[in-house]
Amino acid sequence: MINKKIYSISILVGSIIGAGIFALPYIATKSGTIVMAFYLLILSLFALIIHLMVAEIALKSPDHKRLPGFAKLYLGNVGEKIALFSNIFGIIGATLAYLILGGEFLSIVLGLDILSSTLIYFFFGVITIIFGIKIISKIEFYGVILFFVSLLLIFFKSIVFIDLSNLNILTNPEFLFLPYGPVLFSLWGISIVPEVEELLGKEKQNLKKVVTSSFLICFIIYSFFIILVLSICGTNVGEASLDSLRLVLGDKIGFLAIIFGILTTFTSFITMGLTLQKILWFDLGLKKNTSTVITCATPLILFLLGVNNFIHVISLVGGLLFGIDGILILLIYAKIKKEKQFLVYPFIILFLLGGIYEIITFLK
Repeated sequence: MINKKIYSISILVGSIIGAGIFALPYIATKSGTIVMAFYLLILSLFALIIHLMVAEIALKSPDHKRLPGFAKLYLGNVGEKIALFSNIFGIIGATLAYLILGGEFLSIVLGLDILSSTLIYFFFGVITIIFGIKIISKIEFYGVILFFVSLLLIFFKSIVFIDLSNLNILTNPEFLFLPYGPVLFSLWGISIVPEVEELLGKEKQNLKKVVTSSFLICFIIYSFFIILVLSICGTNVGEASLDSLRLVLGDKIGFLAIIFGILTTFTSFITMGLTLQKILWFDLGLKKNTSTVITCATPLILFLLGVNNFIHVISLVGGLLFGIDGILILLIYAKIKKEKQFLVYPFIILFLLGGIYEIITFLK
């Protein structure tokens, strides 16, 4: 029987690795390989520190609290309102990104139009969210295993296409700051940390180890995936990368890559959806059924209204909304660890500058 620690790592890894991974090779072709490597390394360390702070906050706070609950407890009503705004709209944006990409991948597999495929993807996501965290932890565990198997199969099947000279993509000053939002989006899983704490139960003391192990796994996978896609496709990479792989590798391997994409986005869609449901239910005080309807319906409505530009969505969500979450986490951490307040302010400045950049870019 698989222990809770391994299940917990799988649910956090499965939640973090979602739609964002498929944008990273494309972003690398725009900004340059060295620039992408810099962002991935620095932001991975940065995001790990923030997630460890969340773990410590969760361990020191009452159960069934999420970021809005933590903010109210330590920062008061104003902090709670800001957290509700950033957390709810951040998760809605994330689930929208998974829905956009998941529907696109499923349409390739089923041969249906984008709308029909997105509705099918959405339906199975809703059913899974309704069943709750226990079934999701099992889906995440086996989903992560299939994820690794698919990635390795793609690698071994594509060895003959690999050309490491394709990695020599020069830095483009015009896109020097482009990776910030998408990379941060790809590394963000703070909303699922309280879920992991609940899942661990009596083994809560392992929460920080789970977070650290999960981030190490994510960093390795992201690095491997970026190198794999770029070494095969060079600069001929689309925004979602997998369709570009399919064009180079052929339909058989390409089909495997698309299945890999569906698994990856689906596991993140359901875990983030469950988290939003819990925020609305426990922190906002709505009824469970109402919370479920809002959680599931909102990203679909946005998609149907035409909000379906994948890169724009993950850039704005990662750089702005997740940045607000990060600032709140830092302020809360400063409250419970007063002797470490000096660590907080440089991180807050980084989040502020990143958020300003994403707003300016979005408004252009």
